Amino acid sequence: MKRTTFLQLLLASPLAAQRSAGSWEFLEYSSVFRDVHGMLPAYLKGRAAELLASRRKKIEQIHTEADLARRRRYFRERIWSVLGGEPERTPLNARITGTVERNDHRIEKVIFESLPGFYVTANLYLPKSGSAPYPGVLFPLGHEPGAKSHHAWQRCLVSLARRGFVCLTWDPIGQGERIQYYDPDLDDSKARASTIEHTMLGQKCLLAGATTASFTIWDGIRALDYLVSRPEVDSNRIGCTGNSGGGTHTSYLSALDDRIKVSAASCYITSWTRMLESIGPQDAEQIFPWFLADGFDYPDYLYAHGTNPFIILSAIRDFFPILGARASYREVKETFTRLGAADKVSMFEWDDGHGYNPQRRLAGYRWLTRWLKGAEDTSPEAPVELESPEQLQCTPTGQVATSFPNGIDAHSIIRRRVAAQRPHRKAGADELRRAVAELSRYEAPAAAVPAVTGFGVVSRPRSRVEKLAIESESGIQVPALLFLPPGEGRHPAVLIADAAGKSSAAGVSEHLVEKGAVVLAVDLRGYGETRPKPEGGSWSRAFGDYDSAATAWLVGKTLPGMRARDLVCAVRYLVSRPEVDSSRITGVGVGTAAVPMVFGALFDSRMKRLILEGMLVSYQAVIDARLNQDAPEQIVPGAMAHFDLPDVAAALAPCRIDLTNPVNPLGQPMSQAEAERAYAQVANVRVSVRDGEDEPFSTFLPALLSAL
Repeated sequence: MKRTTFLQLLLASPLAAQRSAGSWEFLEYSSVFRDVHGMLPAYLKGRAAELLASRRKKIEQIHTEADLARRRRYFRERIWSVLGGEPERTPLNARITGTVERNDHRIEKVIFESLPGFYVTANLYLPKSGSAPYPGVLFPLGHEPGAKSHHAWQRCLVSLARRGFVCLTWDPIGQGERIQYYDPDLDDSKARASTIEHTMLGQKCLLAGATTASFTIWDGIRALDYLVSRPEVDSNRIGCTGNSGGGTHTSYLSALDDRIKVSAASCYITSWTRMLESIGPQDAEQIFPWFLADGFDYPDYLYAHGTNPFIILSAIRDFFPILGARASYREVKETFTRLGAADKVSMFEWDDGHGYNPQRRLAGYRWLTRWLKGAEDTSPEAPVELESPEQLQCTPTGQVATSFPNGIDAHSIIRRRVAAQRPHRKAGADELRRAVAELSRYEAPAAAVPAVTGFGVVSRPRSRVEKLAIESESGIQVPALLFLPPGEGRHPAVLIADAAGKSSAAGVSEHLVEKGAVVLAVDLRGYGETRPKPEGGSWSRAFGDYDSAATAWLVGKTLPGMRARDLVCAVRYLVSRPEVDSSRITGVGVGTAAVPMVFGALFDSRMKRLILEGMLVSYQAVIDARLNQDAPEQIVPGAMAHFDLPDVAAALAPCRIDLTNPVNPLGQPMSQAEAERAYAQVANVRVSVRDGEDEPFSTFLPALLSAL
């Protein structure tokens, strides 16, 4: 049975009829912001601009190979830290499961284990002319359909084999024979797209202190281990090339593995300045938390590659902005010129859209042959006989999930990682508070009372409503409605944060005012009036405001941490009001605003009671569930090594918490028994699950009124 939230039921009551839907929205028409929906993106982009400006000054100080080596070490140290560390190299257990013979090349079907029981399906292309040892080329794939059988990849791989290279390509997780969300009924991914798989999996990875790229990069490094193990390959002459996601991993692998001597990255390298002005952060494998905060931009992949040859292959009409590619190329060219290595970086453009088109492929061949074979091969690309996906298939069933029932998938690896972290979590309330502040990147407001701008007063028959904007920090105004009851003296106060916005709380606020409470309903940054305009499509449907969440990670922040600051500012404002009894403040968090409410109460203990409606039950639930929705807005990277949401709730004792209708990672209501299990050891939490057809005040409102 579909459950309706308490606020939805209340707003369907006669109280709701007293107002129109848009009557409480006011900043959109004010002089505070010309584009209130763009407030949060503008704030995050402003922070990014500051970080990138600071970075440029550091790059200008690179004058010697020793300077470059220091930056290279720093880059690798920080990236491996974000990836969760470099795994142990375990046996590859490589096997050849079949061969495709052609006149001028051979394709071997290879399966190896990048981690024990974690199977990787690959194709090795070997030339039939010339003599071994040949130079080798690692060929990471993009997100196009067909994975290793995609027509553009086959044309490139066969053409390289004809030019005397041994080439290895492999299915990334989420693609080809390695779908991580495989559904036997669909014979496809439950997520239906590799980028959705990567990003859904990415939320689990972030909680565990890793990223989706932790898997994809390690697969690539182990693929290289296999490539150089082949007797046909000269391990001192290794190149790497790929397009889109393959260009991404060409950049990653070249930056992290010294065995790669020459690189050609197609349709990836740009600049974060231009990315944030255009399409914003992309799927999770392309996001390293704290990347900009650590002082990095796209050119740093090239710097971490040393002064080894690297060519940027770009499409003028790509969604990876060409202006960013040109800017990054100019920067690296200037830096390498100072180092006497100007010839080691180049750029090739073609006036078309995204893809490894024939012109970019030819430019890549010229670059790879120049540096790995001693002379550019300028011959044209001959026709290629394309193989079907079945001909290139390595497993008996076409999926590792069904071919290796005893194998493991990425979900299992993440669960094991989290299980190993659990015994080391913080125990004491003070220690946990410090961990939450550090990991959520919470910054306490400096002002004891925040600055507030008034936007008028609405007189009601039994209340007065002040329209306010509370300044949480420079560039962030929190729209708020302050409902005041008649009469003198100090009153208990309720602070409401609803992910749907303060207008959704107007009806319940007026009801509480009738009971003698002061109510402050706020739009935390990115909610209500300040909600960024959605991108649309499956991306925003699956992940909410992913753009803001991912940009926040890049610049060294998190949405829960920033929204907790907004709530602390709201509490400070409430206690400054003469109408408020500061010893009787209750916090109400609804939907995805509930997690920031819990954090806010941790950072300001003057909230003595919490009521959390429709909150994500726990981070562990995200780890355990295969699918998740709206998780990015609630994620704190690295949390599971230190705390889960029930741990934070316990640390709030003696604050009483009513957890009403908690939800699973898909936003679906949980049973009473399921929710109680998650909080079985938390004495100060009472769990209530109410059916949508029950009396609407049967759980939520009595708890709220009892706090008054």
